[in-house]
Amino acid sequence: MAAPSALLVMGVSGAGKSTVGAMLASELGWKFYDADDYHPEENRAKMRKGIPLSDQDRIPWLCHLHDVLLRDTASGQRVVLACSALKKMYRDILTRGKDSAPPKYGGSKEEKPAEVQLLVIHLSGSFKAISGRLLQRKGHFMPPELLQSQFDTLEPPTAPENFIQISVDKKLSEIITTVIETLKVKQDSFPVSALELA
Repeated sequence: MAAPSALLVMGVSGAGKSTVGAMLASELGWKFYDADDYHPEENRAKMRKGIPLSDQDRIPWLCHLHDVLLRDTASGQRVVLACSALKKMYRDILTRGKDSAPPKYGGSKEEKPAEVQLLVIHLSGSFKAISGRLLQRKGHFMPPELLQSQFDTLEPPTAPENFIQISVDKKLSEIITTVIETLKVKQDSFPVSALELA
């Protein structure tokens, strides 16, 4: 596995993806994207109404995010993306683009697609812990009632995916340190100064 050029901070709503992702990007000096900012308005409207998004809703959004990641990483810019990416198929699309989607969504296995070298950071926690967090959030378009549908959809990453799993029960500083230590192990040639916590 080549050194990761992008980090995907994934998990259900309320796991802390945006907070962890933004802090990681700040510590590493990488660019940060929050996938929620790229949802079309029709997706946001469905979620506000408590309607879970379908694969049909998500795949064009994920393909666009892949293009953003590929554009930046191809130019040498390292990136942190906060995105739920609950299914393996979604993570495959973020890595390889539309061609890794099922054929009924326009995917094709014929050509070898351009890949983003992704390290997946799975923020995992119990329904009870994360629902408690969601109940305290204001102004977010994901209502707590949709959380169960996210747990039902979740396919935690497994080998051969390039990933680490971290409990949301850990302190934020511990989560950041764990990710940065993992990056050091995965790429010894990373400049140490860029990976040390300030």
